[in-house]
Order: sequence, then C-alpha cells, then structure tokens
Amino acid sequence: MNYLRVLFFIPALPCLFLISCNTGTKTHSDQSVQDSADSRVQTPALIGYRVVDTLAHDISAFTEGFQFYKGLLYEGTGQEGKTAIQITDPTTGKIVERFNDYKTDIFGEGITIINGHLFQLTYHNKLAYVFELPKLKKPIKTLAWQKEGWGCTTDGEQIIISEGSSRIYFADPEDLRIKREITVQDNMGEVDQLNELEYIEGYIFANRWHTDQIYKIDPQNGHVVGILHFEGQLNRYAPTFQPGEEAVLNGIAWDAEKKEMYLTGKNWPLIFKVKLD
Repeated sequence: MNYLRVLFFIPALPCLFLISCNTGTKTHSDQSVQDSADSRVQTPALIGYRVVDTLAHDISAFTEGFQFYKGLLYEGTGQEGKTAIQITDPTTGKIVERFNDYKTDIFGEGITIINGHLFQLTYHNKLAYVFELPKLKKPIKTLAWQKEGWGCTTDGEQIIISEGSSRIYFADPEDLRIKREITVQDNMGEVDQLNELEYIEGYIFANRWHTDQIYKIDPQNGHVVGILHFEGQLNRYAPTFQPGEEAVLNGIAWDAEKKEMYLTGKNWPLIFKVKLD
C-alpha cells in the first residue's frame, strides 16, 4: 500500500459562472464572492493529507451524498430517473444493497444519518426522504424543505444543510425547521457554491462545486479555518479516465473510529481513502 503525502499552495479562488443545461447541471449562484477581504477572518491553513488506499467506485453513480455508518459506505446519487441510495462495502468496493424506487422526476441530493434514520435531500422537489435503517426499504416519511437541496450532514443533534450559496442551515430533524444559519467566508470574503458536507470533529467540511477543494468551516461563525486541495489526484490514480464536465468531487465520508476520510466524485471510477495530517 503506497502512502502519498500531499501539500499544495493555496491558489486564488475564481468566481464560477454557471451555465444551465438539461443534464442536471445546478444553476444556483445567489451568493458571489465579495470584492473586499474581511479582515476579521484569518487566512485558512493548508490541510495536509495522505492517500493511503483506493477502491473501486460505481462509475454510473452521480454522487450527491456520502456517509460512513457502522462499517459501510452509504451513497446518495442524483439525476432524474437515476436517483438511488446504495450501500457499499469499503473493504471491497462492492455494492451490497440499493434502493432506487423513486418517481422519475426526483433528483436526489445530499444524505446524512441521525438516530438510525437516513435523510435524503432533493434538488428542486422541495422535500426530503426519511428512511429507517438498517434496511433501505420504502421511506417512512417525507419532510418539506423549501430551499434547494444540495449537501447535508449532522452534528448528532441537527441536520446541517447547504443550498449552493454561501449559507449553511441548521435544521430540526423532526421537521427540517431552520433553527439558525451561518454565512461561510474566508479572508477574501464569502465562499459560495458549497455542496457536499461532512461534520468532522467539531467542524463542517464542505466541497465547493466544480472544484477539487474542501473547506474546513467553524460552525459557530462560518469562518473557513482550513482548505484541503485534492487537485490532480484523480488523474494520478486513474490516468486513463476521461471525466465529463460534471464529473466533479462531491463525496466526503468520515470513519470516526479509524479517523479516515473517504473521498469520491460524480461518476468517478475510484473512492480514495485519506489520512489527514
């Protein structure tokens, strides 16, 4: 097993201009990066890491949510007619269970697990599905969510939700009522297009759509305290893979016991197992 230590400088973060198309491309851009720096926010630290292993990933999976739970990887996928939740054995990369019994207009988004229940957001459908684990049977209920659904995670008490802007919401798992919200910003201003989320040891880790960057966010004030750069890793480990425009990093899962991070992306051929420095 090869260990690769990775350290990058932090490049300037460009504003992304989003173009709508009929392939499930997201078009939300309410929050733009501010022109002036916020002197109250410190420059984020560089997060070092090592890729310690890789395993096969279902290349048909348009990954929208990723979760490690009781020794298994849970993955929520999107696109109308292709939405699913699947469970993968992280020792083999094989799918051991799958649920895909949705109406054809459902576009699945982020997932999280709290109190033995799996929550799955939807993109424009304005609802969230709730499943009772351990089996992926029919959802036991749906909840209304009036914003766009992008990514979600939990701190064990609340469901933490992104909607493609610089805002992150903290919602009651009983009814998804918003209890509070934060605006994410680094030393250059607001950081928008926040997507997949994972709560790790008191911080929210969020990837920014169409980048291979993961932001470590203080949930109390929204300040970005660290950035992990994953640029170049997919090409390094899968050099023959030709990703499409939407085949972007969008899966963050955390094994709290082993302190290992699992990373993947939409239609990627690999899942990366990563140790943070």
